[in-house]
Amino acid sequence: MVVSFQLYSARSMPDQYSFLKELASLGYTQVEGYPGVFEDSVRYKAALDEAGLSMPSAHIALDSLESDLDSQIKICNTLGIKQVYVPYLDADKRPVDSEGYKGIAQRMSVLLKALSDQGISLGWHNHEFEMVALDDGGIPMEVMLNEAPEMSWEADLAWVAFAKADPFAYVESWGSRISAVHVKDLAVAGEKTDEDGWADVGEGVIGWKALSAKVCECAPKALHVMEHDNPSDVMRFASKSINNYNSY
Repeated sequence: MVVSFQLYSARSMPDQYSFLKELASLGYTQVEGYPGVFEDSVRYKAALDEAGLSMPSAHIALDSLESDLDSQIKICNTLGIKQVYVPYLDADKRPVDSEGYKGIAQRMSVLLKALSDQGISLGWHNHEFEMVALDDGGIPMEVMLNEAPEMSWEADLAWVAFAKADPFAYVESWGSRISAVHVKDLAVAGEKTDEDGWADVGEGVIGWKALSAKVCECAPKALHVMEHDNPSDVMRFASKSINNYNSY
């Protein structure tokens, strides 16, 4: 299985360039970018090439796309990024009802058209708040997917589970819209508090053997992207996770 690595997980690494070779040595062939590695995209692309890695996907904030789309497209073209995901909405920018999330989806549709003209797709990456019902009953992620039919979804299935929703049901119902999944694990309640309650993939409570099979069945073209929001040891996480996942 081709496995990618979300570079945000390694934001604490002192040398972001040599780290790419370490990832490749573990068997990774792809990475997912985020703005922290975009400062010198030409140099970063050279480091990717030297390590034998590609960057097919990346996270870019909605505000950044709307305020300076040309610059973001240039970064994507330099690094070879073909799939962009909006990663997060700050709490003060989150709508309070379904109409508000429809408005977010409409903004995404405008960007989607401009990016698709450049051969780049656009999707949404969820946290827990998009999976929790609003006061009017709407589920933000579902509202946005219905309002913007061309928008894809990078399903962070650990956040789906964290929100007490069923990741298996979401993959089955929305598989045709899922173009990537974030593969990460929740620790047993009360454990890994120094890592914000996250675990290495395969070491937590999410049944990834069965869940990865469901993803492969319902979203066969989806990227599989390893992520840990706060690993105390990045190389431990990267190594254990890919080894466990590949054993499935």
